[in-house]
Amino acid sequence: MKISIPTLPNPTGNAPGYINPLAHITLPAAVAKTKEFLDKGKGKVLVLTGAGVSVDSGIRAYRGSEGHYTTNPNYRPIFYGELVEPGPKGYSFRQRYWSRSYLGYPPVRDAQPNPTHMYVAALQRLGLAPSLITQNVDRLHHKASPFDPTETDKRILELHGTLHFVHCPQKGHLHRRDEFQELLGKLNPEWERVVSEVHGGKVKTNPDGDVDLGGVKYDSFAVPSCADCEALGIQDSIVKPNVVFFGESISEAVKARAVHMVAASSGVLVMGTSLATYSAFRLIKQALEAQKPVLMLSIGPSRADGLPGVEKIEMPAGSVLEGVLQRYISSRQGPVQEEVRSLMAKGVTKVPENLPAPRAEG
Repeated sequence: MKISIPTLPNPTGNAPGYINPLAHITLPAAVAKTKEFLDKGKGKVLVLTGAGVSVDSGIRAYRGSEGHYTTNPNYRPIFYGELVEPGPKGYSFRQRYWSRSYLGYPPVRDAQPNPTHMYVAALQRLGLAPSLITQNVDRLHHKASPFDPTETDKRILELHGTLHFVHCPQKGHLHRRDEFQELLGKLNPEWERVVSEVHGGKVKTNPDGDVDLGGVKYDSFAVPSCADCEALGIQDSIVKPNVVFFGESISEAVKARAVHMVAASSGVLVMGTSLATYSAFRLIKQALEAQKPVLMLSIGPSRADGLPGVEKIEMPAGSVLEGVLQRYISSRQGPVQEEVRSLMAKGVTKVPENLPAPRAEG
């Protein structure tokens, strides 16, 4: 079976001759429309986010201005079948993945929520959009959450997993990524120096924590097996990050939870994504089939362009949400409003280097 990177069926929209009726909407009108969408939702709006939401935290988006995968046409990610393939060939793929991810993970781990993450958290705190599905694996929505960890996990579903944990597919042993990161460092103490000699210490991190190390040979990089499996006498076990790779299926439990969240919602507010992956797009289809409204705040082409029932505002989600939240808190005073004001002030902006503008999101 041939596996390919998800792309948009039509980079100018699904419908031939599609013209966005909201193409020239002003910011005040976009704020009013989004507030109306939330008001009509009566506290049951579901938020769906993509990679574009995390760009202002210094994490590069997947797609360029035309909706193509990354801005580097020569970049190719590791596929699931390659990562878990047994034998020397599979080990070589794992060397490539972990040698790059070893350098790419710390910037994702250390990234801070930007204003858009905080605005989404504020919507949750106000009860306007209590639930969230994110395609992002950076855990920044968790960092932004005003709730305790247990409540946060109830409210946020990471559709494609998270980089912050690793596991072995064979036995399911779960480990924190930082522990595995430390082990990689001990086994490969010279790796950062080797890469620095080729790249001068500068590498570009993709949303999945991978980096492009063109010119660096990784065949000397040591990849450890699962420590728990080794303790049980299981040899040559495989460790992979808790993210869904291209060619890998989302678990049935995650699928079922996502379907339930859409079914329980009054509508879906989509931010920063092209919806190129079917796992996210099918949730929009589910909402539309149930005659639930869908409003998108996203720049660039998307898989949902032109679909009946989908409205799209081509503006950065953050600028719209800021205006929406100001309207909700300006006329009221109280502990919740003060907490929302505090959340809105906490976002940190760090734009990735060498990004074209405008950029597609997700």
